[in-house]
Amino acid sequence: MNDRRFTERDCETLYELLLHRRDVRGNRFVEKEISDKDLSLILQAASLSPSVGFSQPWEFVVVKNTHTRKEIARIFEDENQKALRQFSSEKAQKYALLKLEGIRASAVNLAVFYTPRDTPVLGQTSMPEAGEYSVVCAIQNMWLMSRALNIGMGWVSILDQEKVKKTLNAPHKNKLIAYLCLGHVDQFLQKPELELHGWEKKIEIDSKVTYEKYA
Repeated sequence: MNDRRFTERDCETLYELLLHRRDVRGNRFVEKEISDKDLSLILQAASLSPSVGFSQPWEFVVVKNTHTRKEIARIFEDENQKALRQFSSEKAQKYALLKLEGIRASAVNLAVFYTPRDTPVLGQTSMPEAGEYSVVCAIQNMWLMSRALNIGMGWVSILDQEKVKKTLNAPHKNKLIAYLCLGHVDQFLQKPELELHGWEKKIEIDSKVTYEKYA
C-alpha cells in the first residue's frame, strides 16, 4: 500500500502508548529475560527514526555482561554522589531516597552513541547538533516500542560519558547520548515516578505554547 492511512483507533492506541510510557527505575525491574525477538524489534524501531539528511548517525552497544555493568554502576555511583551535593538540604533528602538507575537490576543495558560524519551532512551545515537530535528520536522510538511490548526502559544520565566510553572501548569520535536499562517490570506506574514523589509537578502544555513570537 503506497498511501498508508491510519484510523481513529490507531491514533487512540498511539496516544495510550505516549500517556503510559514511563522512565523505569531499578526498583521496578523483575528477573525475566528479554527475548531476542523483542530486543530486535526495539532496535528495528530505532532504525525507523527520522534523521537529518537521512544520516542515521546512531550506534548501539548491547550490554549484558555482569562485570561490565558493575563497572558502569560504579561510574553512576560516583557521579550520583556529586549530584547529591548540588541540591538544597530538602531536595537532597528527597534525592537520596530516589532509585535513579537499574543498571544491574535490568535484563539488558543499551549504550546509544552518536557517530559524526567526516564530511558535510545535508541539514546539519547550520545546526550540526541536529545529528545528535536524530539519535534522541531513535531513543524515543525504542521507548515507545518497549512500552508496546510491555517492557520497561529507563534512561541513566548521571554518568561520566568518557568513563563509560572507556569501559565499552568506544571509538574516540563517538559521543554517548544515552545509557538505557531495559527489562520486564512488576508494574507500570499510573504517573511518572518523580511526580508521585513530589519532585516536580506536571506542567500543562498551554503554559508552554507561544504563538507567532515571544512577547
